[in-house]
Amino acid sequence: MKIATYNVNGINGRLPVLLRWLNETAPDVVCLQELKAPQEKFPEKAIQDAGYNAIWHGQKSWNGVAILARNAQPAEVQRELPGDPEDLQSRYLEATINGISVGCLYLPNGNPAPGPKFDYKLRWFERFTAHAASLLASDKPVVLAGDYNVMPTEIDVYKPERWVNDALFRQEVRLAFKTLVDQGWTDAIRKLYPDEIIYTFWDYFRNAYERNAGLRIDHFLLSPHLSSRLIAAGVDRNVRGWEKSSDHGPVWIELSD
Repeated sequence: MKIATYNVNGINGRLPVLLRWLNETAPDVVCLQELKAPQEKFPEKAIQDAGYNAIWHGQKSWNGVAILARNAQPAEVQRELPGDPEDLQSRYLEATINGISVGCLYLPNGNPAPGPKFDYKLRWFERFTAHAASLLASDKPVVLAGDYNVMPTEIDVYKPERWVNDALFRQEVRLAFKTLVDQGWTDAIRKLYPDEIIYTFWDYFRNAYERNAGLRIDHFLLSPHLSSRLIAAGVDRNVRGWEKSSDHGPVWIELSD
């Protein structure tokens, strides 16, 4: 079973890229972030024509998450992160697919830090950590995939000394990620490639992609049931180089049956 996560940075504007990637790689499950489209503007027919059923939580101009499944129908569990009924940002979607609980997330960026946006990021992280604990306690196979907007360690960022005060790399955020993982989750990429420089995001500015000046901010966290089934993982880095592509590359894992 192949599961992917991809911050598309605008699903309608990048739809040709998304459809090309789906056709070439055929993942079984895909978590999408930053749809940047209201609910009624999701390109459902194009996704269906590509062979995927979808559920999505849109939002005009910002955020938005979706879960796609090939040869299966995602059974929606919830479309918001518990803990704050006044939080209207579309950042979390959860479904069951072939017996696996799939959480798709777009964690807040948090910049500028310090400030209200950073405070919101930390509060969201706390809520997410609490929900993740309940998912672990369910003793089901769970994958939490998406754009976490966190570089967990110095190996996950090009020239880390330049990022120490950024909301994606501040100590508070890295500690929050570590606290989450320490519940019992497995960082899939790091399980298979503990010491390799692997990035998932390259800015549009200063030829970042060409220089491989990137960040690893898109992650898969696996519950113990799935960690033992992990057989492969990677980043489709070449997709970032396609014309009119997102500034993220698709990230994927493969699980044994």
